[in-house]
Amino acid sequence: MACLRPFFFLCLAAVLAACSSTPSSTLGELPRTPQATTQQLLSKADQSDPELAAQLRLAAADQSLRQGNAAQARSILEQVQLETLKPALQIFALTLQAELALAASEPQKAEQAFQHPAFERLAELPVEQQVRSQLARAQALEANGKPIAAARERVFTAPLLSGKQAQANHETIWELVSALPETQLQSAASTDTDTDLAGWQTLALSLKRAGTVAQQQRAIDDWVAQNPQHPAARQLPEPLQKLRELADQPLTHVALLLPMDGQLASVARALRDGFLAAHLHAQQAGQELRIELYDSTRISSVDDFYRQAQAAGVQLVVGPLEKDLVRQLAERDQLPITTLALNYSDAGQQTPPQLFQFGLAAEDEAREVARRAWADGHRRAIALAPRGEWGNRILEAFRHSWQEAGGTLVAAEPLAEPVQLANQIADLLQLRNSEERARRVEGTLDASADSRPTRRQDVDFIFLAATPQQAQQVRPTLIFQYAGDLPIYATSHLHSASQNRTQYLDLEGIRFAETPWLLDEQLPLRQEVEQKWPQAGGSLGRLYAMGADAYLLAPRLNQLLALPDTQLDGLSGVLQLNGDQRIERQLPWAQFRDGKVERLDSQPL
Repeated sequence: MACLRPFFFLCLAAVLAACSSTPSSTLGELPRTPQATTQQLLSKADQSDPELAAQLRLAAADQSLRQGNAAQARSILEQVQLETLKPALQIFALTLQAELALAASEPQKAEQAFQHPAFERLAELPVEQQVRSQLARAQALEANGKPIAAARERVFTAPLLSGKQAQANHETIWELVSALPETQLQSAASTDTDTDLAGWQTLALSLKRAGTVAQQQRAIDDWVAQNPQHPAARQLPEPLQKLRELADQPLTHVALLLPMDGQLASVARALRDGFLAAHLHAQQAGQELRIELYDSTRISSVDDFYRQAQAAGVQLVVGPLEKDLVRQLAERDQLPITTLALNYSDAGQQTPPQLFQFGLAAEDEAREVARRAWADGHRRAIALAPRGEWGNRILEAFRHSWQEAGGTLVAAEPLAEPVQLANQIADLLQLRNSEERARRVEGTLDASADSRPTRRQDVDFIFLAATPQQAQQVRPTLIFQYAGDLPIYATSHLHSASQNRTQYLDLEGIRFAETPWLLDEQLPLRQEVEQKWPQAGGSLGRLYAMGADAYLLAPRLNQLLALPDTQLDGLSGVLQLNGDQRIERQLPWAQFRDGKVERLDSQPL
């Protein structure tokens, strides 16, 4: 074998020379990987002239990446001097560099790689390399939050693709475009010079403007008739095929399953009244729906209820509200009737495909705080929430969303009792250390020093989940502790909706997420409901809003399944279905200002 080794390297060199012969232009040629191991390629590179060595190393790095060894690929690529290469090899190396950056969750570095002048000659290279580079660039743009640019890159690349790669690209274009908000779609569709991309955008826009599943089906048919040669007309994206295939059977019979006795009766009444008020409002617009009320405190078993509902011809169950009953439903493999539960099962619990879940989840608001605070430019947080299971869930939801965005959670603690709150805040903001430093300065200088404590400067804001009474203690305590400049972002739980000026003054400057229902007194449905139930203008209004939104969701569950990016403007927030078939809410923002609630712009501050 030792005698054969020189012969092997001669053969390898001959193969490589044939594969990458001296280029006839300034473009150069791409490396081609022969039947050799990575180590063999690297060994030969050490014995070759600089140009051949670069080709061998790039081939080895590419092979390492394809084999899943990104660390080795990155190490090999670092040995290649990019600026000494001809454009073809530069494009190959930079594309490889971008792919490695994407694998390492460094999308900005990946996008930057494609800004090299060598890519001006990408169209001169073989189709395979064009596709590889363009798809990597599209992935980098998407990862950097530039969906329109990513979609444009994929539309441009589409004619070069075939088979499964073409299908995957087709579906990804739709995912990117359909996730855009309506205003952005409208603006882009009217200005985009790429007719194919503009077509994708008008398709998405027409679907967002359609309300019911039947209206969306008609919107698809109309768009296809107007754009018969568009790629999406020749082959509808899979979600639209599913939407088109949905049986066009309007929802006509709903069972509303709620506890009319016991601890949850007052909550259930508000939900029921909100649901029925939305129904009466819809009836005025010509919508017909039969609603049958069932008292969950009087049913003998869940199975008996479903048998009774099936016999009555019920198509959808809205409820139950009780968490134990929702857990029972979640444990089943199948449900006889599609069900929109008004509470949530345990997190991570596997649920049957017929079960959807909706509620005023505090976790939604914690995630909303993370989104807003990050958009406002904050990066380091302290989180406070009540003790117990509820507070733990909120803290965990905030922690996960905040850290996923890239934020740092400096501390997360249960909210102390009022008598201990001042000490807790002093410790969290390291005010005691500041006081101790001042005392040491006085002792050293034998003179009076400014002993006013100063807070730590590595905290941008406080996330607060608290009742109105608890929250009233926090803001004054911060001011007393010389930390009144620290912003507070909170969940809606501190807003009593009582118009209590004294209480609101204690909450001055706190920003909080809240339902559209409680932030807009001019909402037509709210005005109708308040005339009959004045308490709907207070904190119970959130439940009336949830009941009305349950009515909004009822005929649209299949629509949300077929088009997961669909968002519904509800009265409890903007509603969207997640992968676990739970409805998540995004809420508008407000702040306490001069003893009143002031709605904030939807854009970051």
